[in-house]
Amino acid sequence: MADTNFSLAMSMFLLSLVIAVSADGYGYGPKPKVEKPKADEKLLPLTTGIQGLIYCKSGPKLFPLAGAVARITCLSVDQDGYESAPFSILTHPADAKGYFFATLSSFPQLKNGCKLTECKAFLESSPWESCKVPTDVNQGISGAHILTSKYALFKNIKLHSIGPFIYTPESKPVTNGY
Repeated sequence: MADTNFSLAMSMFLLSLVIAVSADGYGYGPKPKVEKPKADEKLLPLTTGIQGLIYCKSGPKLFPLAGAVARITCLSVDQDGYESAPFSILTHPADAKGYFFATLSSFPQLKNGCKLTECKAFLESSPWESCKVPTDVNQGISGAHILTSKYALFKNIKLHSIGPFIYTPESKPVTNGY
């Protein structure tokens, strides 16, 4: 019987020891202090890009207008909430497929902490003498709103798509409705 009492006491002691050891590290002990690593480099800022197409419409056909340029005009506010004068950049000339692209990070006003409030894209110039009349298709003359247009998010760039913009060889006469 003494062996049984000793075995029972030893079993209880070992069981308590196992429970105490297994509970360590599961929220019962003090939590170690862990410092968050400090980032030495800032993340790249999100750049806003604008892409689109420019065509020449001759009759029912559309032709890519290589070398055509669009203008991007923006308004901004500074840190105190004051609105700036409008400022503009020109896109790179359109490629052989009529594709143009520009980034808004090239505005010097943005480097001074200003925030864009409104941006529009306009037709600026056509390299073809035979197709120089701008149209307001997709607001090529009145200005296509950029910051409210749909965009896709790629690696650190918020890419807005506008247009396509269209030039024609001649202006259409305005009818009086009869």
